[in-house]
Amino acid sequence: MATATDVPSANLQALIRAAAGGDHAAFAQIYQRTHVHLFGVAVRMLGQGQAAEDVLQEAYVSIWKNAGSYRSEVGGQPIQPMTWLIAIVRNKALDALRVRARRPESAWNDTTELAGSDGDGSDAPPGAASALAPAPSAMHLLEQATQALRIEGCMNALDGSYRQSLALAYYQGLSHSEVAAQMGAPLGSVKAWIRRGLERLKSCLSAQGVGA
Repeated sequence: MATATDVPSANLQALIRAAAGGDHAAFAQIYQRTHVHLFGVAVRMLGQGQAAEDVLQEAYVSIWKNAGSYRSEVGGQPIQPMTWLIAIVRNKALDALRVRARRPESAWNDTTELAGSDGDGSDAPPGAASALAPAPSAMHLLEQATQALRIEGCMNALDGSYRQSLALAYYQGLSHSEVAAQMGAPLGSVKAWIRRGLERLKSCLSAQGVGA
C-alpha cells in the first residue's frame, strides 16, 4: 500500500485546492492519504496516546479551514503539500507541548497509560510508538473535526468574558487563579464566567445536535 510520501505532490495539491472550495470528499481523501504519516509526526513529538490524537484532530480542522491559504510556491521556492501539512501538525504539537509544560506532570500520566506501556517511551526508536496502536479511523476523525468546528462556532457566539475565560482555561491550560490574573478580574467572577460559559456552550451544542 502506498504511503503518504508516495502520493504524487500534484495529486495532493489538487485535493487541497478542492478542499479549499468546500469539497468534503477531497478532504476525506487528504486524510486517507496522509493521516498515518502525520499521526507519526504527532507521536514522535508527543508520545503515543490521547495528546497525539488530539493534535491530529486539531491539525485536520486547521487544514480544512486553511486549505485556501496553501501556496505551491513562495518567493520562488516550491512548497510541497506534505511539507505544508507536516508544518501544521508540528505547530499544533508545539502548542500542546507548551500547554503540557504549564501543567503538573501528574496531569499527563494518562497519556502514558493510554499507550499501554510501563514508561514514557523515551528510549524507543523514532516511529516505534506509532506501531503500538493505529491512527484514529477516518470516520472518527472527521466526526471529531466537525464537532470541533461547531464548538468553535459556539465559542465565538459567547459574550467576551465568558469566551476569554473559557479559552484561557481550556485552550491554554491555565488554572482559575491564572485566568483571574491574566484577565485582571476577581477569582470568584472568573469561576462564575467559566461555569456560565460552559452552560451556554452546552446549550448551543445541544441545539446543534452535538452530544454533551
